[in-house]
Amino acid sequence: MPFHIRQMEVSKPNLDTSISNSDSQTQTQMANKADEQTTISNSSSAVIDPNSGFCSTTKIFHSLRPKAPLPPQTTPLSVTHYILSHLQHSPPPPSTPALLDAAAGLRVLYPEFTRRVQSLAFSLQSQLGLSHGDCAFILSPNSLHVPVLYLSLFSLGVIVSPSNPASSIPDLSRQIRICKPAVAFATSATAHKIPNTLRLGTVLLDSAEFESMMTSPTAAQPRRVQVSQSDTATILYSSGTTGRVKGVALTHRNWISTLAGVYAVRSAAAASPQASVALCTVPFFHVYGIAFCLRVLAVGDTLASISGRFDLEAMMRAIELFRITHVAWAPPVAVAVVKRGDGNETGGYDLSSLQVIACGGAPLAKSVIDKLKKRLPNVQVAQGYGLTETTARVFGAVGPEETRVEGANGKLMPNIEAKIVEAASETGIGLPPLMQGEIWIRGPCIMKGYVGDDEATAAALDSEGWLKTGDLCYIDNDGYLFFVDRIKELIKYKAYQVAPAELEHLLQSHPDIVDAAVIPYPDEEAGQVPMAFVVRSSGSFVDESQVKDFIAKQVAPYKKIRRVAFINSIPKSAQGKVMRKELIKLALSKL
Repeated sequence: MPFHIRQMEVSKPNLDTSISNSDSQTQTQMANKADEQTTISNSSSAVIDPNSGFCSTTKIFHSLRPKAPLPPQTTPLSVTHYILSHLQHSPPPPSTPALLDAAAGLRVLYPEFTRRVQSLAFSLQSQLGLSHGDCAFILSPNSLHVPVLYLSLFSLGVIVSPSNPASSIPDLSRQIRICKPAVAFATSATAHKIPNTLRLGTVLLDSAEFESMMTSPTAAQPRRVQVSQSDTATILYSSGTTGRVKGVALTHRNWISTLAGVYAVRSAAAASPQASVALCTVPFFHVYGIAFCLRVLAVGDTLASISGRFDLEAMMRAIELFRITHVAWAPPVAVAVVKRGDGNETGGYDLSSLQVIACGGAPLAKSVIDKLKKRLPNVQVAQGYGLTETTARVFGAVGPEETRVEGANGKLMPNIEAKIVEAASETGIGLPPLMQGEIWIRGPCIMKGYVGDDEATAAALDSEGWLKTGDLCYIDNDGYLFFVDRIKELIKYKAYQVAPAELEHLLQSHPDIVDAAVIPYPDEEAGQVPMAFVVRSSGSFVDESQVKDFIAKQVAPYKKIRRVAFINSIPKSAQGKVMRKELIKLALSKL
């Protein structure tokens, strides 16, 4: 069977010791303190501004959304059992698909979905021997199998550690050293990247054997595992603020708190929400994709995905054919949609079913939002803000009113607090609305820590449970968050700081420019100057002087573009973040 491939008998690691016992205890205490502080802070509602949520006494921004009740921290509870208990209490109609493969047209109805989760959990215990505290490394593109696998593993207390199937073998090796998996789940196309040293080998997700593990006719129940909410549920990979890869340990309580916020916002809606069909084009290995996947299933809606590599035409066909109501996009998808069609609003596809476009992973340029709204005037473009370390979204635009606020990333989600702190300041003193600074986040969604990296954990989390994000932002008088840029990516021009994102948004608004990225270029006199990499539109002959003049007319003198290079495409991560390091290397080597 596929999971016997590369099977070796080696000592079984207890993964949670990868974060030292003292560090794990410290992080749990900090999480408890964050919960307590949120409660204490909310009791000071008399001094909290009803519009912005800012407390003039503590200098903290509070969520003005309905509070999301959480189960007692000492109650053993996995995120899977949290979701299934809600579905049992408020079950969707039995004919509702839980999962939909929008390319193949395959559907898995909710009763079958819960049976598959249970059956696979039993098989993983009885056939594979997986147990609480093990880690499973997952290397697969999006498919119907992945959400079932996640929930089955969560229910057993097995840690889920997914990665990008396009990653190089050296990158994957570094991640495997961090999470120390007992088993890997891969596909026929990705299995060769997995080393043959894993204790339980590699399971092929696209095999008949795996299918039988999910659909076994036996009614055997998996042995109930006592999963603590403080147990690590996922290890995801982030460069954080230092650039080197780190394993972000998110607990079951982190994920439960995120879902509790979804339930609270949903129950506070004026009208009962209609069932939605939500298409996730974001990778399931990314925190955004996992969070979207769990949110959709937790409320009994239909989670649609397209197996394999992303294809724009396949996505447009799927929206039309399956009457998709919600989509989750990374910015490159939004850009691709507005750039296609040569003036035809929807490229010949009927997208009238669309209600909400959720976009996250990286900021979306104003010019792209304007074009989306022009092509799809009845659709809400809902941006959010979050990090892997915050279990995805902590600010979000919910509903027509919030999505109409131009350039905003929405408001604080339930149970979350935020501070805007003067950049590079160690005081931690918060700034009032409309002041720019580093945004700090606190709440039950904040990570347990970086696996095996106490130094990085201590640098990111302070003693009061605040996560220092490294992002330059401000919050306005109505509580909306506006992202400016990563602090570490600001260009230092003489005594001024220049945000690359601001210049990129302006460049992308030029009719002859498809895409653009701005980097710091070393300069003897100024220290650094802004340099633009530009992708021309098809048939365009826009030149360097025209690009420079276009920007110079719209910005202060110190923000001017000083160098321009033309390129075929901007290198970006799967989440749509510009890979500036690659462009800096290119600039220094070529110029």
